[in-house]
Amino acid sequence: MKLWLPKIFVIRCWQFLVVMVTILFGCFSLSHSKCDFEAIFNFGDSNSDTGGFWAAFPAQSGPFGMTYFNRPAGRASDGRLIIDFLAQGLGLPFLSPYLQSIGSNYRHGANYATLASTVLLPNTSLFVTGISPFSLAIQLNQMKEFKTKVDEFHRSSSSSSYHGTESTKLPSQDIFGKSLYTFYIGQNDFTSNLTAIGIGGVKQYLPQVVSQIAGTIKEVYGLGGRAFLVFNLAPVGCYPALLVERPNNSSDVDEFGCVISYNNAVVDYNNMLKETLTQTGEALSNASLIYVDTHSVLLQLFRHPTSYGLRYGTKACCGHGGGTYNFDPNLYCGNTKVINGSTVTATACSDPENYVSWDGIHTTESANKIIAQAILNGSYFDPPFPLHQLCDIHSIG
Repeated sequence: MKLWLPKIFVIRCWQFLVVMVTILFGCFSLSHSKCDFEAIFNFGDSNSDTGGFWAAFPAQSGPFGMTYFNRPAGRASDGRLIIDFLAQGLGLPFLSPYLQSIGSNYRHGANYATLASTVLLPNTSLFVTGISPFSLAIQLNQMKEFKTKVDEFHRSSSSSSYHGTESTKLPSQDIFGKSLYTFYIGQNDFTSNLTAIGIGGVKQYLPQVVSQIAGTIKEVYGLGGRAFLVFNLAPVGCYPALLVERPNNSSDVDEFGCVISYNNAVVDYNNMLKETLTQTGEALSNASLIYVDTHSVLLQLFRHPTSYGLRYGTKACCGHGGGTYNFDPNLYCGNTKVINGSTVTATACSDPENYVSWDGIHTTESANKIIAQAILNGSYFDPPFPLHQLCDIHSIG
């Protein structure tokens, strides 16, 4: 016997089924898009500055941001930085610079990094030495100030009926224990005095740099931080900017064209940093203090760019002078200057996706993406850190 059902009944049953499938799929997606970290707070220099320096000193122009943002976006690259890719990989928005007041949203963290920042407190201002006044100690104070403002806001909002737009731009009061704290700083401490005091002089104060980083982590731990990623120092002996002015000693250059003494000193620093972080982590209960070996990835990029789909290792995309390095210390990327009676501009190449070095000092988006993928897959953590178990990793295409 054939069962007859009213047409309207069939349609409504079908609609109900569609709604239920949609709800179930949504629940499934939500359950598989989780992350234990609701925010990122970053401390750093130009390698992770997402606009802090240019918010304080507006002047950026030129080809910066040409690959991804299609405009200068406060980043020393043609596109996204490692910290941008890391945020994307964890399903979080790009970090708003702490110094950027207009348009900032801090619900998912803040970025205290600024171009030319150092770990150690600089003796003079940026305009005298080329070093940012926003050293790591200042960035830590900014973090403390931010936490105080968040606490004050939630105390005042809980005792009143005010719920303005400000509440949508600040995180919850308990965010600090649910955040990932990243440190990518120390390069300027290493490179800014190389010409003046040589590699031997620089090595004398590197223990202070490591100690300052460890001390800062302890203070952030006191503010509620429990998960820390500390990036080590890059192989600066392969930077085009330093290779142009390398010592006139062929025995100090390896088979890949990098300065041996510089890179050896970086390895010594990184070993010191790793050991100190291990000791510091043992003293912080219920904390994950992870040493991130980005150095190894970047060294391979400089040495074997073609193995990663790139073409040029130690040649800058954006620069002036051409030749092996395409870097002129008198004319940085995007700048225009009169040299020998002619007006010249340090322009960008048309194919930054083939370069490791963007401007002789910083890396391209292509290199940053490769490094970020290595970080996100967990291969370069010490001690091992179960990032894939803590967060569903999103595509960073």
